[in-house]
Amino acid sequence: METQTLQPNKGKQLIVEFDGKKFARYPIKTHVVQPGEDLIKIIKDYLVHYAKTGDVIFISEKMVAITQRRSIPIKDIKPSWLAKNAVRFVYKNPGGLGIATPWTMQMVIKEAGLPRFLFASFVAIIAKPFGRTGMFYRLIGQRAKAIDGPIPHAMPPYNECVTLSPLNTKDIAKKIKNILGYDAVIIDSNDLGCETMGTSSPEITEDWACKVFKGNPLGQGREQTPLGIVRKI
Repeated sequence: METQTLQPNKGKQLIVEFDGKKFARYPIKTHVVQPGEDLIKIIKDYLVHYAKTGDVIFISEKMVAITQRRSIPIKDIKPSWLAKNAVRFVYKNPGGLGIATPWTMQMVIKEAGLPRFLFASFVAIIAKPFGRTGMFYRLIGQRAKAIDGPIPHAMPPYNECVTLSPLNTKDIAKKIKNILGYDAVIIDSNDLGCETMGTSSPEITEDWACKVFKGNPLGQGREQTPLGIVRKI
């Protein structure tokens, strides 16, 4: 495999500083990951030339989900009447469609379960006149909340897929460390915020991970860099 020169993605900073410390965030370009591929092998193949002792591996939660076959083409999703109508009441994020498509909403209903979906929707409707927004997302559950809808600028074929939240992420992060020897973080990061889905060690806090990944250095379009190395400098 040809070694690439590590450099920041366009519009992203290589180095971030906080608490008096500096960290370099190196994005790693991969092939277009396919459903069912061996996640550990992908990480090992692409990081072997770059990783050093003390590095922390950051992995896009979307790549983990793809290897678990949890990225579903919208052509294979049949939205229900409820899903088609529910999207009319959802905030449409200018940075991406989120759950505001019938296909994504259908998968939210499936992941959350109909009773929980109806309850979260009812509470959101009641709370909104009182200025309490975001209640739907607070109540719907993490797996449903983390679903990514089709994003036009994403790498094909995933620009026409709904990607579910990956499963067993804490166990996967620990397995990566046991096999490869590097701490690992599975992260859901975008230009609006971030959330850790699984870490290999309790010493890696969400606060630290999100500070060091501020600005989403992996990008969320066609950068093709679902892996990253964070190195203290």
